[in-house]
Amino acid sequence: MVARLGRGGMAEVYKAYQPGLDRYVGIKVLHAHLVDDQDFIGRFEREALAIGKLRHPNIVQAVDFDRDGETYFMAMEFIDGPTLKDELKARRVSNQPFTLDEVARIFSALCNAIDYAHSRGMVHRDIKPANVMISDEGQVVLTDFGIARIMGATQYTQTGALSGTPAYMSPEQGQGERGDERSDIYSLGVMLYEMVTGIVPFDADTPFAVIMKHISEPLPLPSKINPNVPEAVERVILKAMSKDPDDRYQTAGEMAAALREAVGLAPGDSLATHPLVTVAAAPQIQQIEHETGPISSMNRTALGNTSSGATSPAATVWSDGSTATAVGPTGGKGLPLLAILVGGGVVILLLMVIIAVLLLPSLTNSTDT
Repeated sequence: MVARLGRGGMAEVYKAYQPGLDRYVGIKVLHAHLVDDQDFIGRFEREALAIGKLRHPNIVQAVDFDRDGETYFMAMEFIDGPTLKDELKARRVSNQPFTLDEVARIFSALCNAIDYAHSRGMVHRDIKPANVMISDEGQVVLTDFGIARIMGATQYTQTGALSGTPAYMSPEQGQGERGDERSDIYSLGVMLYEMVTGIVPFDADTPFAVIMKHISEPLPLPSKINPNVPEAVERVILKAMSKDPDDRYQTAGEMAAALREAVGLAPGDSLATHPLVTVAAAPQIQQIEHETGPISSMNRTALGNTSSGATSPAATVWSDGSTATAVGPTGGKGLPLLAILVGGGVVILLLMVIIAVLLLPSLTNSTDT
């Protein structure tokens, strides 16, 4: 592990280097107190298996799930770029909002990914800009699939917080219902509202008050916030954010198609042909110095350092605004593997000679007799 990226309600998140494939991965290490909850571990294992089967260019790819003693972790594709939340904030500060064409391209990609997951029985339940990454190729990637279901079979987590995010939560989720694919459609509607107006539709002093507004208050018209929002785009938002799930788009693909038509986006126009150019800078990550490259050359270097008596430094994880945290030594002074094997062979040979010397007189006597 080369850097600490953050901490969530479920896990510590690290950046790690995988020498076998010469790439970086993200590692989520479960909090220790969650390991004692066998129901939680069972959900985590089931969801990890389901997430690992998702293969889509706009969904972060799970790489591995395993345990080391009592430490459970999940490895995933590392996206080196800002979140959509960071990008929206940077664009507000610089007064460079997304164009409607850019918004339609982003939603085309996200809705395609969500339809793919829904067709495989996976509902996200916590879609929001913070769970959308923008890669250095200008593509959007949805993260944290299955996390809401992992965090609790009921409405609340162990800390008493809702498993979703109130600002983007559907009315039925706010009322404690499990929610289905159409709950994700509602959250997409909230995101679309925010991207064309600059604010979320409902805000309040407490999370509970926000939830109550989603449940009972009429939606403030986007055009009242931003008069430049076309009526056709406003209709898409209103339908996606209907209080009754039956009145919403029934699939993410329907919503994307309606938005493309409202904006007038040409067929074939997508992020593949027009990648995003970000305004927000990539996250600044302080990390330890580490060697990269083919694992064969790294092994040769490691053997050379060991044979010369060099001691490898402890692996350290850095975090902005905090002291470094030692993860553990990456190596130490000791005998090279070849020397150990040769020494072991010599010992075995000496033992064989001693045994032969001891047995030889008895064998000779038996022959004479």
